Amino acid sequence: MSISLISHSEGQEILTGNKSDVIEFMIWGLSNTPKLQPVLFLVFFLIYLLTVFGNIVIITLIFSDNHLQKPMYCFLCNMSFLDISYSTVTAPYMLYTFITGNKKLSIKRCMVQLYFFNSFASAEYLLLTTMAYDRYMAICKPLSYPQAMNQRACFYLAVTAWISGFLAALPVTVLSSALSFCASNVINHFFCDVTPLLKLACNDTIAIELTMFTEGVVLLFSCFLLTVMSYIYIISAILKIQSTEGRHKAFSTCASHLTVVILFYLLVVGVYMKPTSSYSLDEGKFLSVLYVNIIPMLNPFIYSLRNKDVKDALSKAYKERLQNTHL
Repeated sequence: MSISLISHSEGQEILTGNKSDVIEFMIWGLSNTPKLQPVLFLVFFLIYLLTVFGNIVIITLIFSDNHLQKPMYCFLCNMSFLDISYSTVTAPYMLYTFITGNKKLSIKRCMVQLYFFNSFASAEYLLLTTMAYDRYMAICKPLSYPQAMNQRACFYLAVTAWISGFLAALPVTVLSSALSFCASNVINHFFCDVTPLLKLACNDTIAIELTMFTEGVVLLFSCFLLTVMSYIYIISAILKIQSTEGRHKAFSTCASHLTVVILFYLLVVGVYMKPTSSYSLDEGKFLSVLYVNIIPMLNPFIYSLRNKDVKDALSKAYKERLQNTHL
């Protein structure tokens, strides 16, 4: 896919020799074909609507049903709020570009979008790891579980995940805001993401790439390792359960979380854990759509369809609503 340079008269960039002082970026988006814009708007509007609605249903159920007042569902509530936030960073702007055709994005707004996107992504790694630890304690250490995972501990673990996520996003955002850009100001993506942004940089990006790699090892790999270790112990404990029914019940409590973990890590590693020089922008956009838009939409369905407590709470809420309607 060829990308043409935006003209000087449109005010997108001011060229100075081999470099340019970029005033604002242009987001290439998923497609520039005019006939596709209404279709893409409808598809992604429905996806965003389902994401918000589905996750609000999960949050409402957890707050309203006493049977869901457990650590596992406290973390699930945080995940649902995170999924709404995650999608809201990118979806409204993308929908705006579909209906207006205006793809301009100021550098300041680009950096704000980059920061919050990375913050929510980092918080998600940590929350998924915390949920894996919760399942480890529940299945492998059932006697000490009530004391170890009490309400206060759950609150501190959730707050730590959120704060750590927002702190982890700072270095890459600060370094990216100091970059100079040349050749083009067109970001070949549907939002301001760091890897396509680095493709436009004039100056050396080794500091940012090294920071991303370091954070990937420290944050992403350590979270992944802790999650894998938790599930090794969990699966080992489940296999020791004598009855088939007992094994099935124990596994069902973590099956939905395991499904989300596998999907999330496969897509994130596919997008970010590779050198910038070998990064395919079109492939990156496709994978980004999956983990930025599709997975947050699917999470409520995964947790509700694979979790007996959530299904029971949904059924109870539906029956109560029917009774109130007939009164």
